Amino acid sequence: MRPLKLSQVIQGYYINVHARQLSQHTILDYQNILGKFTAFLEKDYLFSEITSTHVAAFLASHEGLKKKTILNYHTGLSALWSWALSEGFADENVVRRIKPPKPEERVIVPYTLEEVKLMLASIERTKRYTRPGQTWQDRATLEPERSKAILLFLLDTGVRAEELCNIKVGQVDKRLMRVKIFGKGAKDRYVSFSARTAQALWRYLATREVLKDDQPLFSSRQAGGHLTRTRLLKMVVAIGNRAGVKGVSLHRFRHTFAISYLRNRGDVYTLQRLLGHSTLDMVKNYLAIVQVDIENAYNLASPVGNWGL
Repeated sequence: MRPLKLSQVIQGYYINVHARQLSQHTILDYQNILGKFTAFLEKDYLFSEITSTHVAAFLASHEGLKKKTILNYHTGLSALWSWALSEGFADENVVRRIKPPKPEERVIVPYTLEEVKLMLASIERTKRYTRPGQTWQDRATLEPERSKAILLFLLDTGVRAEELCNIKVGQVDKRLMRVKIFGKGAKDRYVSFSARTAQALWRYLATREVLKDDQPLFSSRQAGGHLTRTRLLKMVVAIGNRAGVKGVSLHRFRHTFAISYLRNRGDVYTLQRLLGHSTLDMVKNYLAIVQVDIENAYNLASPVGNWGL
């Protein structure tokens, strides 16, 4: 086979990525990374001509970005070279010659009960506003039933934002109160939800005229009826702003579910399956937070420490 250019290898890689049925979010990430790398090189090199020096220069050109973002770039490029190596388009994975950056330690801050209550109380009405010559007023928000169902569903299941957006009506078992999740890396799992969340879902779904198994569980008036992660984030941030809750993000719901699960005597192995993690690494981070709770509770309860013996 004649030598291939970078653009040709990327084209073949995209075919492979789609054939593996990776999530749309993952595919968009690859497209973003490879698009930036191609633009940085400024010309369509033969793939065999690209060296670790080119890759290192590309990574170094993004000074100021978070280490986690640079790590994502490194991972995305390495995935391309790994595929090219397996297909015989490369002699080695040149990206592996470059040591990936170690991402910053993430501080896990779950929502408090008070913050969740404030957000739920801020679903139905907009923030109060005024115009010249008018008194302060607010108005009803759009689809408050959907907003409440989404917040409770995120808290109750710990699903990823992308997973929530991709759930179809037919994946929900209303009798058993559980939903089948098609997760990352084709790792399917079932997650349960409470009766309160089931009630909120019922109230929301009752507002929709037609329900078919292949329709999104949480629909949108935009994007052809499909709720995107971007629109979901905007909705949640708007609710947080109205409630006065700082640092609102979608992933904090997942953190809150995990920590609450462990605080209420759930085991780490079941939590790993519920979250769809392939290893216990992330779960151990949640467990460390709960261990601090246990130590603090002990210090408060210790008779020797409190009685001054």
